[in-house]
Amino acid sequence: RGLLGRNWCETPAGKKFLIFETNALFDDEGNVNGAIETLRDATDLKQLEEELQKLSQAIEFSPSVVFITNRNGIIEYVNPKFLTVTGYSKEEAIGQNPSILKSGKTPDEIYSSLWRTITAGKEWKGELHNKKKDGSYYWARNSISAIKKDGVITHFVAIHEDVTNEYELSALLSHQATHDALTGLINRLEFERRAEKLFLSIKARNDEHALCFMDLDQFKVVNDTCGHQAGDELLRQVSKLLQQHVRKHDTLARLGGDEFAVLMEQCSLDNAYRVASTLLSVIQDYQFLWEGKTFRVGVSIGLAALTKATPSMTELLKRTDVACYTAKDLGRNRIHVYHVDDSDMTQRHGEMERVSQINKAIAEDRFCFYAQPINALNKGVEKHYEVLIRMIDENGEIIPPGAFLPAAERYNLIASLDTWVIKNIFALLLANPGFLKEIDFISINLSGSSLTEPDFLDFIISELNRTGFMPSKICFEITETSVISNLSFAIKFISALKRLGCKFALDDFGSGLSSFAYLKNLPVDYLKIDGMFVKDIVDDPIDHAMVKSINEIGHVMDMQTIAEFVENDEIKGMLREIGVNYAQGYGIGKPEPLSNLLEQKNNNVIPMIAASKLKKNNNSFS
Repeated sequence: RGLLGRNWCETPAGKKFLIFETNALFDDEGNVNGAIETLRDATDLKQLEEELQKLSQAIEFSPSVVFITNRNGIIEYVNPKFLTVTGYSKEEAIGQNPSILKSGKTPDEIYSSLWRTITAGKEWKGELHNKKKDGSYYWARNSISAIKKDGVITHFVAIHEDVTNEYELSALLSHQATHDALTGLINRLEFERRAEKLFLSIKARNDEHALCFMDLDQFKVVNDTCGHQAGDELLRQVSKLLQQHVRKHDTLARLGGDEFAVLMEQCSLDNAYRVASTLLSVIQDYQFLWEGKTFRVGVSIGLAALTKATPSMTELLKRTDVACYTAKDLGRNRIHVYHVDDSDMTQRHGEMERVSQINKAIAEDRFCFYAQPINALNKGVEKHYEVLIRMIDENGEIIPPGAFLPAAERYNLIASLDTWVIKNIFALLLANPGFLKEIDFISINLSGSSLTEPDFLDFIISELNRTGFMPSKICFEITETSVISNLSFAIKFISALKRLGCKFALDDFGSGLSSFAYLKNLPVDYLKIDGMFVKDIVDDPIDHAMVKSINEIGHVMDMQTIAEFVENDEIKGMLREIGVNYAQGYGIGKPEPLSNLLEQKNNNVIPMIAASKLKKNNNSFS
């Protein structure tokens, strides 16, 4: 009867899987005359069968794609995941070559390397850009190995995972790291990386490239008038315009704010100028529309060559920045090319070097105060001082204001300096009440650009309220030219602080338009006559007439007058004769460290951070 059954049985040797068989014995005439019964131990066979079933299920339900080919690469088996990922049916896949998955996007060298590796009996691992039945693409991470029998390759088994999401996420993160989120252009970090790469390559070849730096003109008007949403849309539209007019192999980037740059490869300075001229014209002709309002913007462009002679990429970026700001100084909406021997740009370059020094000095409190007396000419007993700021370099040396204030003004750092001065001078004087009691007031210079800062007025009022500093002890000095250029802001600013008790002086009067008309509406207490008229008053009748005229008009408007640059007794006598109220200059007293004055009064001098950084010479600040 053959096989009767199989089962697990307990035997003296342990649990075994046994197969039972009974076979008949026949005589010569074909009659059954006996039987043979056999019992076989099939435990190992059973375990192998179960392992094969487990393996089969693991492959069938694997989350990875699995397929097996013969030694010639013809598919003989595919698991269900293969069908799900590739879109092919079992019938469509079996009998085919895995090349049905080729997308054409994976280099042939990779396939050649793959085939050499697996035919040598080794495992190949790598990623392939595959194509599904519907034509869509996906990335597959593969592991392909040979199956051998008696040392001979009979089949190949391939396991791969769809890692498209990983690639897309990686690509997204890479794009975000290298592109500007608002405009989609290359960002500053990636731009500098590409520029540095180009700079390094130029050392091996005698190529010529160019760098174009652009700063939009009137962008702040749009931002301030219509808000940041409008400003963002303007930047997006400008970016698209620029993209349409740069060469395909050039790098256009947004460096930040309203600043853009173009790295022009294999481009002479003359050709770069032509490209820059096109970009200038495109922006000039562009009109931005927002909620019924029309705006025109311009662009100031700085251009510099990148050649073997360029010392560094950092230097090249500085050169284009200098050239761009020179274009702004010359009237905006124009191109300026950097040349080493350009005196305007040499000055600008020096100012830019100061910017980082100023920022660092502000962060480290490396400034100190000097004071210069302002004396009454009519034998009055008032004591006035003008506070002057000095920067301290990293070696403790004093930097005069003329060496850093122009750069601070030009690069929008002056409001930060004014804030530092107010905060620290209030603290210093409040800590020395004896000195504060002896003086009538102390003059503090303010920049015209600080007047237009939205929060600056509130900051001063807040400091007055917080510290309890007496407003009557302060006289803020503002230059004539800054007042004229920001007249409405100046009137609002001055009026608000005068209501609290502060005084105001109009500094350097005569150096600007010297228009007496606006003085009618300007509530200042003191008129400081510009020193350019004062210093030659003894010998120049025109200067004498100018000083006399300014003094008389000031008195008619109920302002007291202060003459600057008073260098000797002869000038002082002539000013007293004219009727000027106060004098200031080297003939009255030179600027000296404010800490010296406080020490002379035996006051409790507050330890300033900056003071510890100064070099001292003969007990006085060097």
